[in-house]
Amino acid sequence: MNILDDLKLQYRTGGMVQKLIFWNIGLFVVFSLLEVVLKFSNVAFHYFEFVALSSNTAEFLTKPWTLITFNFFHATILHLIFNLLVLHFAGRLFNTYFTDKQLFGVYLLGGIFSGLTFVLTYFVFGTASLLVGASGAIMALLIATTVYAPFMLLRFPLIGVVKLWHVASVILLVDLIQLPLENTGGHIAHLGGAFFGFVYIKFLKSGTDLTKPISALFDALANVFKPSKKAPFKKVHRNTTKKSVNSFQQNKDFTQRQIDEILDKISKSGYDSLTKEEKEFLFKAGK
Repeated sequence: MNILDDLKLQYRTGGMVQKLIFWNIGLFVVFSLLEVVLKFSNVAFHYFEFVALSSNTAEFLTKPWTLITFNFFHATILHLIFNLLVLHFAGRLFNTYFTDKQLFGVYLLGGIFSGLTFVLTYFVFGTASLLVGASGAIMALLIATTVYAPFMLLRFPLIGVVKLWHVASVILLVDLIQLPLENTGGHIAHLGGAFFGFVYIKFLKSGTDLTKPISALFDALANVFKPSKKAPFKKVHRNTTKKSVNSFQQNKDFTQRQIDEILDKISKSGYDSLTKEEKEFLFKAGK
């Protein structure tokens, strides 16, 4: 199994956190390469103009899609790596208590809310700036988990065991301290995402899941593009090969049990815990 096949398998078997990481990396690589190619072709193309969110209300209204796209693009490779590391951390914590659909809903809605908070800074400070990055969406995931399970224990090298609310408090404090220093709009966006995470859990505990419309929308889109299954032609005949059919069914059941065991291993220890043979088996079974 080559690297491409391995990546395909990781994408198929991974959860929503892994898919979001793949999407963010993919968009960064594709658009960065496109910009370089066009630059050598003497074509002026700056994709940030089309995906970054502007705090200038007039400019934002001409590009309303940027309220979503800015959550999936990053300014530099270091910006991308740092955010994806935190996304992996916060997403795993969130998945301890909630589903992948809820995770994507909080990521998207938290990002949108952080973007709206960023746009409001234009009315306060009167300074137009651009915003890209998943930080606001990630803050929504982290704070949502913190509000739901503040005393969750985390172990860090050299530090030891700390409670989740301690980690979240430090991150929020850093954002508050840096507000007047630099990247004010970005830090306000972080706080906007954090506020959405807090609100999401409060609504959830009262019986309202704010991510349900997002889940319903994507389920509907998935059904639209899913090829319709035709009813199979039914043919009635006498079974003269009962023994061979039973043998086939037993092999099928055994294979399914192997797949289930491997998927359980992935959910507990991650994809990297699989042996080479298990990766090969899962890849062939997925064809």
